[in-house]
Parts: sequence; structure tokens; C-alpha cells
Amino acid sequence: MDEKSKVILGLSSSKIIQKSGKYFSDEEMHFIIQELLSSKCTKREIWEKYTGQEEEHGQLLRWMKKLGYDTGIKTRRSNFVSNPIQMKNKKGQENSTESFENLQLRKRVEELEKQLKDAELKAIAFSTMVDIAEKEFNIPIRKKLNTKPSKK
Repeated sequence: MDEKSKVILGLSSSKIIQKSGKYFSDEEMHFIIQELLSSKCTKREIWEKYTGQEEEHGQLLRWMKKLGYDTGIKTRRSNFVSNPIQMKNKKGQENSTESFENLQLRKRVEELEKQLKDAELKAIAFSTMVDIAEKEFNIPIRKKLNTKPSKK
């Protein structure tokens, strides 16, 4: 068993058991679930505390079903800030930075679109000028396809 898969499980302050994340006794499972239900920690935090692994992949829920616990109990903490003023400040800071970057990007896009429109107009004007010159002077200006270069 490698060090990453070992777990420190404290059933009491004096007794410490080390086990792999997969092999917990029923007593240990009860202890972990009781801590999950009594504390305000998330399932992920509890799992990481006892196994050292970040992902629990629904194992705690399976234990709860196996041991007869009510699985409808919410064990997740709210992700929302309880103080609306803090929430506004966080949003305002993110939005001001984001809106400034968006504004710069929009200006850049508008500038590039204007340059593209100018280039298209120049291409149309050039093509029209060549067409008129060919008709007036009766000379071919555009290179014809599949012509070989002249030998000197």
C-alpha cells in the first residue's frame, strides 16, 4: 500500500487507524458519515480528509444507502455569499475588468471590420478600373490563365 492511498482515520483522539480508501469497516463508515452529517463540510472535504483523494465518486452516498441512512439529507454547503454587499463588490470587480476587456476587444473588432471593408472597396475599384481600361484602350491588362512566360 503506497503512502497516497493510506488514510488517517481518527475514531477517537487516542486511536488512529491507517487504511486504504476502499477498505473501511462498518464502524469506520458510520463514524465518517456521522461527521459528514454533523459538520458543515462537504462530502468532498470529508472524503479528502479521510482518504487523501480529491474525488469521492459517490462512495459516501453508497455507504449511506448500505448502512440505512437517509440519503435525502442535504450535506452540501451553500456556494452563495450571505452578505449581498460582498456579492455586489465581487461582481462589480469582475464585471469592471471583464467589461473593460470586452470594450477593448469590441473596438479592435470594429477597427478590423472597417479595414476589411476599405480593402474590399479598393479591390472592387481596382477591378472596375482595369475593366474600363481594357474596353477603352482595347488592350488585355489581366494575365490570362495557362499562359507560358515569354522567352528572351
